Amino acid sequence: MSRLIDSPEEELKVEKGEWLPLMESFYTVQGEGAHTGKAAHFVRIGGCDVGCHWCDVKESWNAKLHPVTEVKDILDSIDPRTNTVVVTGGEPLSWNMDPLTQAIRSLGLQTHIETSGAFELSGSWDWICLSPKKTAPPVASILPRADELKVVVYNRSDLEWAESHAEQMGTDCALFLQPEWSKKEEMMPLICDHVLEHPRWKISLQTHKYLGMP
Repeated sequence: MSRLIDSPEEELKVEKGEWLPLMESFYTVQGEGAHTGKAAHFVRIGGCDVGCHWCDVKESWNAKLHPVTEVKDILDSIDPRTNTVVVTGGEPLSWNMDPLTQAIRSLGLQTHIETSGAFELSGSWDWICLSPKKTAPPVASILPRADELKVVVYNRSDLEWAESHAEQMGTDCALFLQPEWSKKEEMMPLICDHVLEHPRWKISLQTHKYLGMP
């Protein structure tokens, strides 16, 4: 059940991660990164103070716009056809992800997260997609734990910034460069040239937007 917080006891439940500000929950096809094309259920958690000017879900920033929801009710919203739940935001690591991931795993489902890495890692994850942002760089502890580094390219300097992070990732981390949607025509030639020169990188596209999917 969704609700507004109106007592210290309820505030404690949020602090523990037993209740979370749920913005939306939906079943779709993963459109980006290493798992592009895979069916997955997305759980979007509200609240983010990273503040990317090009963010395409700015409505997620204010957690107070999204009444808190009990973890068991978030579980009830998960499509029974899925085998993977992607927790995204906002910035999900603004909150304690331990109760949510434990509950998801109790259903035998894979847990994926999409995070800027601006906060310390919580939760148990089968796949960590780190998408760092210049406005709030990732904490050092998350870098070696990420399975995927996905850097959004808005301008040429983002390519150098991507390389500086790639040097800090684990040896098995998948590397992706993704054009910011509004600059894709301008940035794609630069990204293609960079990938040709540095073939450890791959290109990620927001294919769900091309397909008209959420």
